[in-house]
This record gives sequence, structure tokens and C-alpha cells, in this order.
Amino acid sequence: VQLVESGGGLVQPGGSLRLSCAASGFTFSDYAMTWVRQAPGKGPEWVSVINSGGGNTYYEDSVKGRFTISRDNARNTLYLQMDSLKPEDTAVYYCAKWKNRKDPSSWGQGTQVTVSS
Repeated sequence: VQLVESGGGLVQPGGSLRLSCAASGFTFSDYAMTWVRQAPGKGPEWVSVINSGGGNTYYEDSVKGRFTISRDNARNTLYLQMDSLKPEDTAVYYCAKWKNRKDPSSWGQGTQVTVSS
């Protein structure tokens, strides 16, 4: 199983970023997928989840209305569109199978998102 996140970077408050997660080594379309983030000095925080078919999505309250999770099962890729970014969104963002969301050893390597002026 391999999960490779990309798309992070430095952005000003109010800006946008689109994260991607390329999956391989398993049947991507069989699994619900999630984004998890970890800010400096804090524990992991679940951000969003999408079911295997992509028709159902859920969000943590602080990102609801600003972030959009999606997936392309033909391309084995998970996405997170992040709009209206805030400094408190600063974290390393990881993708994972939903069933492995509490097991950091099964996440990807992460991508750093920094929101700062």
C-alpha cells in the first residue's frame, strides 16, 4: 500500500490549495478514504471522509463549507480542495484509508500546508 500526498505549500489567509493523494497497491475504489491533519505540538485531527463511490462526504465542523473532498477512482486519486484558508489550518495533511485513520504507520508521508501572511 502506498499513499503519496502532494499540493501543499505556503498560502496567505483567504487563499486556496488543492491537495492530491495518489494511491497504489490496493483496490482504491473499494475503500472509504479520509484526510487527517496534524498541527505542530498537537495530536492528529480528522478533517474529512468520502465513501468508496464518492457519493457521501463528511467534514469536521471547523472546515465545513470551506473544504471539499473528492476522488477519482479511475485515477486512484483522492483530493482535498481547501478554500478560505485560515492560519489555524496550518498542519501536515495526510491521506489514509478510513479504516486506518487511527494508525499513523499506514498514512502517507504528508504534505505541509502553511497559512500565513
